Amino acid sequence: MYRSTNTTDISLPRPSAITIGTFDGVHIGHRKIIERLVDSAQQHDLASTILTFFPHPRMVLQQNVGLKLINTINERKQIIENTGVDNLIVYPFTKAFSRLSAQEYIEEVLVKKLNAKRVIIGYDHHFGRNRTADIHALRRFGKHYNFEVEEIPKQDIEDVAVSSTKIRHALANGDLEKANRYLGQPFMLSGTVVRGKQLGQKLGFPTANLHIEETYKLIPKGGVYVVKSELNGQPYYGMMNIGTNPTVGGKEQSIETHFFNWQGDLYGQTLSIQLLKRIRDEQHFADTAALINAMKNDQEYSKNFIEQYKTR
Repeated sequence: MYRSTNTTDISLPRPSAITIGTFDGVHIGHRKIIERLVDSAQQHDLASTILTFFPHPRMVLQQNVGLKLINTINERKQIIENTGVDNLIVYPFTKAFSRLSAQEYIEEVLVKKLNAKRVIIGYDHHFGRNRTADIHALRRFGKHYNFEVEEIPKQDIEDVAVSSTKIRHALANGDLEKANRYLGQPFMLSGTVVRGKQLGQKLGFPTANLHIEETYKLIPKGGVYVVKSELNGQPYYGMMNIGTNPTVGGKEQSIETHFFNWQGDLYGQTLSIQLLKRIRDEQHFADTAALINAMKNDQEYSKNFIEQYKTR
């Protein structure tokens, strides 16, 4: 897979079939489009290429600090890498880029840099300065610059929009099962393990405290989750708490994971943790004894769930 965030060195030698979009979550709606892209590229002897943008255009043009995305850009790269696509181009989105005319964008990016011979795009796609050009304009440019335009049906595009909205709402409301169903794989949280207050250690449940640098990353509803990660190249399961630890007087949100059967130092390591099942809301218990008892129950539930999960 070819990946680049540096516009000056993008020059795809092989003619490409291209689709364009945010692909946040890389969910089942996106996968339908990606499968279409890969199939079309193979039929026409082209390299399958996804063009995506980062930062998200709304972050740049609207300075929308409240925007939350299902994936960080690195998570998006990681997921797309396993879809069979030949090239993933992450194009830096800037105000200057947004001011390119439709023709400048087509000529400079799609044709000269990405060697477009086929563009697979939705019926409602708009591009160029102020997003004034549409698919009809794209077809006219295609005739001029010698590339074909393949329209993605309205239903497929609506599936993408609906899925993204449903996933965000489901995660915010604690419906992990629905979110994972639409994603087609477990939702993940990625970050660096940092030192916390060592509260888990004192309670007999040592935890890895995950720091997520990307403030735009959507954090699901607080609570206790069954999780899975890869540690030193091996799969490990555990339970995660997202919340403020109210029983011990916590105020700030933390993301802490207790891995079963793990012994070792994880500080400074970068982890991607998959959320498999939501167990319950975070609760304020009467004392630490009640909290420890609840954690033991969570652990038992998690281990039973994991045994069933492994046999799926």
